[in-house]
Amino acid sequence: MTSSAVGSGAPLEWKLCQVFGEPSPGEEPRDDAVISAIEFDKTGDHLAVGDRGGRVIIFKRKDGKDHRLRSQLERSDSDFAWHPEYRYMTEFQSHEPEFDYLKSLEIEEKINKVKWCPMPNGSFFMLSTNDRTIKLWKVKERKMKKVIEKDLNPYICPENALLAETSHLSDQENINFDNGYHAEWTEKIAKQELPSHELPGIANIGDDALARCRKIYAHAHDFNINSVSNNSDGETFVSADDLRINLWNTEISSQCFNIIDIKPTNMEDLTEVITSAQFHPVHCNLLAYGSSRGFIRLVDMRQSALCDHSARMLQDGEQCGSKSFFTEIIASISDIKFAADGRYLMSRDYLNLKLWDLHMGSKPVVTFKVHDHLWPRLSDLYDNDSIFDKFDCCLSGDGLHFATGSYSYLLRIFSRGVGSAEGVTVGSRKNPSRASLPAARRARRSSISNLARGFYRQAPENSSSVVNDTPCDLKQKLLHLAWHPTENLIACAAGSSLFMYYA
Repeated sequence: MTSSAVGSGAPLEWKLCQVFGEPSPGEEPRDDAVISAIEFDKTGDHLAVGDRGGRVIIFKRKDGKDHRLRSQLERSDSDFAWHPEYRYMTEFQSHEPEFDYLKSLEIEEKINKVKWCPMPNGSFFMLSTNDRTIKLWKVKERKMKKVIEKDLNPYICPENALLAETSHLSDQENINFDNGYHAEWTEKIAKQELPSHELPGIANIGDDALARCRKIYAHAHDFNINSVSNNSDGETFVSADDLRINLWNTEISSQCFNIIDIKPTNMEDLTEVITSAQFHPVHCNLLAYGSSRGFIRLVDMRQSALCDHSARMLQDGEQCGSKSFFTEIIASISDIKFAADGRYLMSRDYLNLKLWDLHMGSKPVVTFKVHDHLWPRLSDLYDNDSIFDKFDCCLSGDGLHFATGSYSYLLRIFSRGVGSAEGVTVGSRKNPSRASLPAARRARRSSISNLARGFYRQAPENSSSVVNDTPCDLKQKLLHLAWHPTENLIACAAGSSLFMYYA
């Protein structure tokens, strides 16, 4: 299974390198353990994962300090096999279930989005949100240390203390039994002349991390929050729900500015909702958001305080043809992502993955067919609500490769400019067609997440490529994934398990 890279021409062979939280044989996965958000930090050395139980789990790259050296060795020695490795770092309870008594509405603790913030010092900051409330967390790494007490008297230790008291060491003339030490040692301690190796020491017993909530941004959304995006200025971020997008200052949690509001005076006139919002990675004044009608609007916040009337629209002209009952449903954009340079924008709807050039808004540069085989089944997908599933998308750091999820826990990877319209299909299970386990009753897990159970599992030579006619299991959805910012490494969620692939 290979895919040619643009420019270099080197093939990308995807292999499974790590798995976290895979259920044991016969173990039923819990519903609150299902992963609902994934995000790498800017360096790629840390990975944050949110789940339906309101928890945020952080993984740290074990080889993060020397991965550049490893990359150089890999290029110089073709036999050198480099395997990126992450380990469990910490976790914390970000949100708890709440109840809105005014609206008689239960608010789930499920984490919708996690976003890393700029790091002004050695601490890490991140935003996490459920349906209504956004929180700013500070995660501080620290060394766990323990004082090691050393016995200054080699003749009196726990094993022979009793013997000492019964004068079995009577031949030692200089022992001071008042303190158990030699008289000459006592004098050295008083004069601070005792060698450092004989003094009590401090030893590192491991690393730890402490998470504290610094800000709570609440009571600003009447509908479910679907997006949170940090601005490149490092000071502001936006949060988006179905009808509004709010602009926040990170340091001010008591107020925000409503910059986009598409709520009509009469809700019966509502024709579309906001589905995703993303700040431009370079220009702090540019914001893009997608809608349920398949439109992507690019707004300049400098033109107007309320930006919904001064937007540039990216629209696929091919969608203006024949329409059916399902046309607008499958055209709804579930996710948008900017390339690192900000020139291109990736969007995902139910059937396709599209790459847009911001200089050309009339049609996408390329369209990748992800669920083309589901066209004949749209009626059945509507009946069981699968047609409303929201799949994420992501891009490689160089903007030449793209990935998204599918059913049966399949990962679809495409490349630009190489004619690989079919892309590469990678399975996130040993047996992708096996029956899914029924969801267990909602229950609290222990404080140590199941995702801490990480282990290596390298895929066999022919197990990564999945045949296109594999039966489609609609219960096994690979909705959330993230691409490492500098390496060809993809982290994706298959239910309650976290899978990592590298090339």
